[in-house]
Amino acid sequence: MLEIIDIHVYRGQTYVLQGVSLTINRGEIVALIGANGAGKTSMLRTVSGLLKTKRGRIIYQPREDDEKIDISRMSAEQIVNLGVSHCPEGRGIFAQLSVRENLLIGAYLRNDKQAVTEDCKRVCEIFPILGERAGQDGGSLSGGEQEMLAVGRALMSRPRLLILDEPSLGLGPLIVENLFKVLHEINTQGVTILLVEQNAVMALEYAHRAYVLENGRVTLSGSSRELADNEQVRRAYLGGV
Repeated sequence: MLEIIDIHVYRGQTYVLQGVSLTINRGEIVALIGANGAGKTSMLRTVSGLLKTKRGRIIYQPREDDEKIDISRMSAEQIVNLGVSHCPEGRGIFAQLSVRENLLIGAYLRNDKQAVTEDCKRVCEIFPILGERAGQDGGSLSGGEQEMLAVGRALMSRPRLLILDEPSLGLGPLIVENLFKVLHEINTQGVTILLVEQNAVMALEYAHRAYVLENGRVTLSGSSRELADNEQVRRAYLGGV
């Protein structure tokens, strides 16, 4: 579905991605793990069009029978329209808008009002608390509820590729476990997921494959089981377990 080929990206004068290549197959959950400052968020922002490559290509094929598209020079709006949705670190909830209004913002490019209404109901079935609190301000929700709202908003664009940046940040263990179960269910329904997650144990439990980023470069890759068994990964990211 996605092929990232030797991309080089700067943020200001900082060289944040230094020749990164990776692939995501249709139907996978792929995790990026690494220390703070490794380039993980920059990687996601580049895929979704919020950062531009200095060199390299990002090739996207929404469906098997679609033509491959180089999205590395496209705007974020164009990329969303092709079926890529980004749920950012920090959630980005519109605090003074209602839960329902936050969800509808996720469908801002869509004109099929009946289908949008149906998708809003579907998101509230996935996250029942959002249906119960549809009229509440987004800012009044707990951290876990806001993360559900952020994921739900991302789903409102009907993505084929869902990009998630640190979905468990600041959440309790039980909420994190429930959130990942929901993400697994979303994946089984046909949504491919690219995930950055500081909880490497949880990421490797649910992802099919993973890449390790260090100082803007991919240093390791493989199946989640291979990386979970790798001594270097265990020491650096899994607490030596």
